[in-house]
Amino acid sequence: MTGSAARELGDFLKTRRAELTPRSVGLPDSGAPRRVPGLRREEVALLAAISTDYYTRLEQGRIDVSEPVLAAIARVLKLDGDQREYVFELAGKETGRLRRPEVQVVNPQLQRLLDDLASIPAMVLGRQMDVLAWNEMGAALVGDFGRIPEKDRNYAKMIFSDRMRGLYADWEAAALLAVAQLRMEVARDPDSPTLVALVEELSERDADFRRWWAEHHVAARRIGAKTLNHPVVGELTVEWDTLTCSTDPDQHLTIWTAAPGTPTRDRLRLLAAWVADGHSLAPGAAS
Repeated sequence: MTGSAARELGDFLKTRRAELTPRSVGLPDSGAPRRVPGLRREEVALLAAISTDYYTRLEQGRIDVSEPVLAAIARVLKLDGDQREYVFELAGKETGRLRRPEVQVVNPQLQRLLDDLASIPAMVLGRQMDVLAWNEMGAALVGDFGRIPEKDRNYAKMIFSDRMRGLYADWEAAALLAVAQLRMEVARDPDSPTLVALVEELSERDADFRRWWAEHHVAARRIGAKTLNHPVVGELTVEWDTLTCSTDPDQHLTIWTAAPGTPTRDRLRLLAAWVADGHSLAPGAAS
């Protein structure tokens, strides 16, 4: 475990510890004022069956934790699936990992699939939430990726732009999710210079990002729903799903769909017709 990962693991555990109360983990609570919010270190250590000194050194980034102990701490702190995956990533407990190259190119099969999805908005996200490729409907729905410089073609960076703030009806929820997903990316590659620079840039320029990053929330890419205020077809409530490329698990195809018979389904068809009529926003891929 690298120094930066050890520090992040300690900060994350402290943040989660502060969110719990003795009563929530089955400990007696006298009701007397406590010097620190949430659980004390010795209380976490007691419930995890380890020494207070061991747990203290773990939070201070001075010890390499074993998998059984980490699992016990995750149980005590009531970590959900994403949070548990995150701490195991930080602790380097996933075996057989190879150092991944910084530059990533979209899988050719995914590119062909994108090109054939004429009526479904879609894009491919790579490591670090970089937008690797998209189709015309994806560009029509979210924005013209082709006009964004490649170095800025990152979904976490884009969501803090003025345009994205106006596109999402609940921008705060969308941005919070993006920050949580970005933190998961940092856990997978904590020493990436590109990721370090991205977090520093967003922290310097955006107070919301700075506050949410300090809260240490994490999330994996899965499924969800978002409401968009689209400038052409109006309000859209789309469901998004993430499909992982079997030959490159670091590439994820994200698609936006709507159930048959819903106003959003009809409006997506209108958007597809708008694109077909020559209002296309040029698709492309990172090289």
